[in-house]
Parts: sequence; C-alpha cells; structure tokens
Amino acid sequence: MSMAELPKIELHLHLEGAAPPDFIRRLAGEQKRTLHGVFAEDGSYAYRDFNHFLRVYEEATSVLVGPDHYGRLVTAVCETLAEHGVVYAETFVSPDFCGGGDLAAWRDYLHAMEEAADRAEAALGVTLRGIVTPIRHFGPERSKAPAICAAETAGRFVRGIGLAGDEMQFHPRDFLWAFDCAREAGLHTTAHAGEWGGAKSVRDALEALSPERIGHGVQAIEDLALVDHLAETGTVLECCPGSNVFLGVFPSLPKHPVERLRERGVKVTISTDDPPFFHTTMSREYADLERVFGWDEEIFAEVNRTALAAAFCDEDTRAAVAKKLETT
Repeated sequence: MSMAELPKIELHLHLEGAAPPDFIRRLAGEQKRTLHGVFAEDGSYAYRDFNHFLRVYEEATSVLVGPDHYGRLVTAVCETLAEHGVVYAETFVSPDFCGGGDLAAWRDYLHAMEEAADRAEAALGVTLRGIVTPIRHFGPERSKAPAICAAETAGRFVRGIGLAGDEMQFHPRDFLWAFDCAREAGLHTTAHAGEWGGAKSVRDALEALSPERIGHGVQAIEDLALVDHLAETGTVLECCPGSNVFLGVFPSLPKHPVERLRERGVKVTISTDDPPFFHTTMSREYADLERVFGWDEEIFAEVNRTALAAAFCDEDTRAAVAKKLETT
C-alpha cells in the first residue's frame, strides 16, 4: 500500500493555511485582484523566511471575503485531504477572520463550512471537524468573542477551542477566560506551544490552561523531565515535522525530535499545519518519516490510533472513523 493510500488522521490543520494556490488564484481572478509577490514561477506559494511567510499568508488569504468563499475553501481542502488518504481531520478556524468575531456573522460562515463539510464527507469519505481558535497576538480581550462564538455554536462540527498565533506574545494564563468559557459549553481544548517558545512555553500552557492536546510541543525535548511528564499524563502532541523543518525550528528531519519523543513514551500524532505553504502533504510526511526514521505501517497505525483516541469528535464519529482505519 502506498503512503497516499494509507488511511490517516490529521489533527493540526489551519483552514486558510491549507488553501491550494490554484484555489486562491481563482478567487483573486473572480475579484479582478492582483496578488503581489504571492506565487513562485511554478505556481506555488513563494516566500523567503518566516516573517515574509506571514505577509504572503495574509495577502493570499485576503481574497477569502465571505461565507461562500469559506464553503468553497472547505471543499478544496477536503479534496486535497482525500487525495492523500486522510479520512478524518480537524481544522483550526477563527471567528476573527470569519465575521470579525460577530456571532451572527460567524453563524453564516459556519453554516457554509458545515454544509461543504457534509457534502465532502458524502462524496469523498473525509470527515472534517472544526476547532475555534483565538489568535494569541491579538490579545486576551479579543479572545473572548471567538470563545463566545465557539460556546454558542458547539455541536457536531465545532468540537473544541484552540490558541494559535505568536507564542512570544502574552502568557497562556491571559486566555483562561476564553478556555473556561469553551469548556463550560462542553468543548475540548488544545493550545499551540513549543514551536517557537521553547519547553517553557509548553509548561506554561499546561499549567495555565490544562489543554487536552498541545499543538506542536516538540521543543519539549529541551526538558526531559517535561517529556516524561507528557508521557505520564498521556498529553497528545500534534506534531508537524515538515512545517518545523521548513520554518527552521529544526535544521533537518533527522534532527527533529518526533522519534525521540515517541520512543520516550509521548503520544505523538502527525499533521501538516499549513501544507501548501510548506510544500508538504500527509503522504509526503509519512514517506519522509518512513525514509528517515524507518517508520512502518505498524507505527503509522499506532500513531493513527493515538490520533483517533485524541480526536475531539463524538463517539459515533469515532467508531465510524475507526472502521476506515482498518486496512487489509
């Protein structure tokens, strides 16, 4: 079985960051807009470094201007997921970008995304669920509106709350109100940490927010006591090796700690983060892990079982996805 055919679960995927370049070009053409400095000659996204990536990302996603665009984006993303064997994915979405934090506007965006996800599931066999995500560098006060949007629309599609953005801005404790608001509505929790802020940022997130999962978390390897704590508590890491290497968090895949973390008993999962921006796919992630660390179908099956157990879906969905993971 090829890596593309192997059924997969992805838990760490930014919706706008998963927009295929061709899709963004089409939207820009429909709006008669010229996107400056976004695309390379081969049609892929082009940027020089992390700060330039942020500018390109902002320019590219500026063409997403309404609920219909987000519905179409969900369709395009699910088509790509299906191509690479993903049977279940959770995607980060922010009411800050989908209606400016206004609950009524968010409901319109959400309706479009839910309808598109349902159509994709019926046509492609890909189940998509959403994690509402306040943006850390927007500040604690602005995190309240997304949290309220999440709490008011919790259900089959909206399954959790996350925290993304610049890890160097503010302290996780500053976002406790947002997390408590979401938890009171029955939502699950995850938080980005340990991508740029070191092992301390992972400790800070765990102590302040008590999230069920950590987005990235790989810099925990700097503190082996913390690594052992993650293993003992069963905290799941949403690892994105290709993203980390592309952005220079680690110099190369052989230097990436995902295998050391796994060998030490940490529950790791594999995702792509912002795949077209980082020139990766789930198939490529799997192929690279096989090549560099010798991961085989048994290890990938273990990783996917870990991801399924940690997924924020309801139990009926979990049982249905489990059947899709069964391979001959």
